[in-house]
Amino acid sequence: KQPLVFVKGKGSYIWDVHGKKYLVFFPGWGVGNLGHCPSRVVSAVKDQVTKLIFIPNNYYNIPQAKLAREFNYWTKYPFKAFFCNSGTEANEAAIKFSRKFGQQKRYEIISFKDSFHGRTLASLAATGQPKYQDGFSPLPAGFITVKFNDLEQVKNAINDKTVGIMLELIQGEGGVNIANKGFVLHLRQLCDEHKLLLIIDEVQTGIGRTAKMFAWQNYGITPDVFTLAKALGGGLPIGAMLVKKEISEYLKPGTHASTFGGSPLVCRAALAVLRTIRKEKILASAQKTGDYLYGKLIALKQKYEVIKEVRGMGLMWGVELKIEGKSLVEECIKKGLLLNCTHDTVLRLMPALNVAKKEVDNAIDILDEVLKLTPHLS
Repeated sequence: KQPLVFVKGKGSYIWDVHGKKYLVFFPGWGVGNLGHCPSRVVSAVKDQVTKLIFIPNNYYNIPQAKLAREFNYWTKYPFKAFFCNSGTEANEAAIKFSRKFGQQKRYEIISFKDSFHGRTLASLAATGQPKYQDGFSPLPAGFITVKFNDLEQVKNAINDKTVGIMLELIQGEGGVNIANKGFVLHLRQLCDEHKLLLIIDEVQTGIGRTAKMFAWQNYGITPDVFTLAKALGGGLPIGAMLVKKEISEYLKPGTHASTFGGSPLVCRAALAVLRTIRKEKILASAQKTGDYLYGKLIALKQKYEVIKEVRGMGLMWGVELKIEGKSLVEECIKKGLLLNCTHDTVLRLMPALNVAKKEVDNAIDILDEVLKLTPHLS
């Protein structure tokens, strides 16, 4: 934890208990895709909280149905939704669905080195980073980890027990590693050939982070299952697993559940998030601002030898350094810029999708100032 206590936020800015203002370029692992307290979300929550906060899932509620329908507006393909409270729960639901789909004959899921799928036991077993698994053995069986972007390793891992392939299209916690388009197209083909599920973890990349509503829309494929959380609720906790309608009946009512999942309050917030993105044409502006940010980061790379590589998509960027990045993050915080370092050496920048160009300029100026100090920090 950082020794910071925040009390107020608006848009791309947040204020601490002492009144100091910070520019946010890492909004809670991608939770704040619309910034702090987006007006449509605030209005929706204020309205809903006076009407109905919770109702058990053995009844229907209107915001949940509207949210499920809104998903299908964006997917352009019929999916059914299961609602929960977090990304790891959504991934657990996907894993349980795959077991039902495999009908007790197939249960193994292929996942990838440097992936991150959550902190509960099955999603942790699918995670391809031993540092997160350390101390929690024995983990559930049924997961095979192979090298990311290596099609031959995937082919060699498929056997008669394989039921699916699970991946992030951009590995956020793994260092902002991007799946090659050809690799993903071949995964879709492999899944079709072997009747496997292609499961896409969109917990961090979904809800516009890559300048498409879902990252898989950049690849020309449609997954069988994909998961959402983080940015979906505009700051409120909600997760979702979406499954192609034609296979959704494998998980029947009563075989999986979530007490608070899909409550009227969080679904109303999520609906406001999706409608804000649609009505304010957020995706188009995110692409333009993302291109602008990329250009600024490339200019820094040309200026500072300590920068090894810049990679990303939309408004999700990783700046790989030749040194550890923790000290740079701390110096940026002192100057009023919040960002993140992942995988020890990768600065991760994920500003709000509606971030202004002047805010990008401000962030780059601060990062520029800090990079000048790198000889003292290395």
